[in-house]
Amino acid sequence: MVKFLRFFILLSALVVFLDQLFKYLIFRFQPIFDLNFLKIHLVKNTGAGFGILQDQTFWLAIISLLAILVILFYYKKIEQEKWPQLFFALLLGGVIGNFIDRAFRGFVIDFIDFSFWPAFNIADAAISIGIIGLVIYYWKK
Repeated sequence: MVKFLRFFILLSALVVFLDQLFKYLIFRFQPIFDLNFLKIHLVKNTGAGFGILQDQTFWLAIISLLAILVILFYYKKIEQEKWPQLFFALLLGGVIGNFIDRAFRGFVIDFIDFSFWPAFNIADAAISIGIIGLVIYYWKK
């Protein structure tokens, strides 16, 4: 259990660190990098994924905090296997990363912008990979 717990904590912390580092750099320097299909630029998001629930920062922060607490509270029930540990760690790290933004900035910094998809960030990518991975893992089980 200790081996998986260490992996879980380190991966979650790595996601939070990378997410917050890139968000800080984007917010501080506000670069604009445009390759037609990919644009890196500052987007202030007061909603959730895909632009839903705009201006609901307080409630989204509460939901994020509850999700963090639920994952931590039920950690011992997560299978001591590589894949569920990885996917739950990605999910937790992503939720923490976006929670930090909502709690301290009042919005989430998005910066990866494909012209055909809503702008997102590292936390969003980690959450998406974590959820999709968990759905596939438990579906096969």
